[in-house]
Amino acid sequence: MVHVGKYLKEVTLAASLCLVSLSVPFYSATAAEATEAAPSALDGKAIAFDRKKGNCLSCHMIAGGDMAGNIAPPLIAMKARFPDKAVLRAQIADATVKNPASFMPPFGRHQILSEKEIDAVVDFIHAL
Repeated sequence: MVHVGKYLKEVTLAASLCLVSLSVPFYSATAAEATEAAPSALDGKAIAFDRKKGNCLSCHMIAGGDMAGNIAPPLIAMKARFPDKAVLRAQIADATVKNPASFMPPFGRHQILSEKEIDAVVDFIHAL
C-alpha cells in the first residue's frame, strides 16, 4: 500500500517548479530574427547548422534547421533560459564542467571550435 504523504514533498516540489517555469515569459525568435540580432550571429548560424563543424542540429532542435536531433533540449527561449550570456558560452565551450556526464562535446576544451567561432555560435543561439 502506497502512503500519499510519503511522496508529498516530491509532488509539491515538482508542482512548484512547473509553476515557476510557467512564469518565465516564453518567446523564441525565429532563426531569421536571431541572425539579425548581431553581425556574428550569421556566422554562428552557419557553424551551428554545419554538420561537419558545430553540428548543433545533430542533438538539438533549432528553428529553421533540417533533420534536427531530439536527444538534447530544443534551443528555444534561450535568453530566458540563459539571462547571463557568459553562462551559455561556458556551457558551449565545455558542458562537462557543469555536468561531467554530459554528452555535449567540449567545443572549446577540445578546440573543435575557435574562441571566435564559439562567440559567434553564442550570439546566434542566445538570440533564439
